[in-house]
Amino acid sequence: MVKTPPQHLTIPRLENGDKLTRYEFERRYNAMPNLKKAELIEGIVYIMPAALRFRSHGQPHGWILTWLGTYEAATPGVALGVEPTVRLDLDNEPQPDAVLLIAPEAGGQAKLSDDDYIEGAPELVVEIAASSAAIDLHAKKQAYRRNGVKEYIVWQVLDQKLTWYYLEQGDYLELATDSNGIGRSLVFPGLWLGVTELLAGNMQSVLTILQAGLQSSEHTAFVQKLASKS
Repeated sequence: MVKTPPQHLTIPRLENGDKLTRYEFERRYNAMPNLKKAELIEGIVYIMPAALRFRSHGQPHGWILTWLGTYEAATPGVALGVEPTVRLDLDNEPQPDAVLLIAPEAGGQAKLSDDDYIEGAPELVVEIAASSAAIDLHAKKQAYRRNGVKEYIVWQVLDQKLTWYYLEQGDYLELATDSNGIGRSLVFPGLWLGVTELLAGNMQSVLTILQAGLQSSEHTAFVQKLASKS
């Protein structure tokens, strides 16, 4: 009788810098259940460290999720995801820090696969980056742009800078804040962000500004529009 070799002998390990297709990336990733996070960006594998620092990633990530989660709770028809696997295209399978998408049944551009992964581009992606040298502002940004992610937020924690991009005629432009320093989503009406307050960690003010957005007439109209499509 010919014995079948153990799976770990037949499937190569996933290594930083490997150049793979998305299908081969998934095959190797699934064979390593103890690997916490790995991404395929422009056909290259990036394995994320298991340990994350609190003030440079964990806490900012929590603040972003609080902001987005509050919006989700008040906006039926949208969904928040935390580090979901996103099948963007044949060369890109990132795990963004957060995504906000319009549900497929409400007219969203991404869909959920039969095995429960996001396929296509979420409307909004957020990444927590250490600095401007991070992949989030280079190869990953280009992959998101090319695949039609409509809005992309990068928070460079060490540089105390947050940049909100929106897609316009195939290119990313920076979303300007209003005279009060508030960024307002073009895709999700009522999703307002006090950028200065967020960078300062003043979450009470961040949520107060968001509540004003949620009480706006444009948010009410957006909720009604999503309901009519569901």
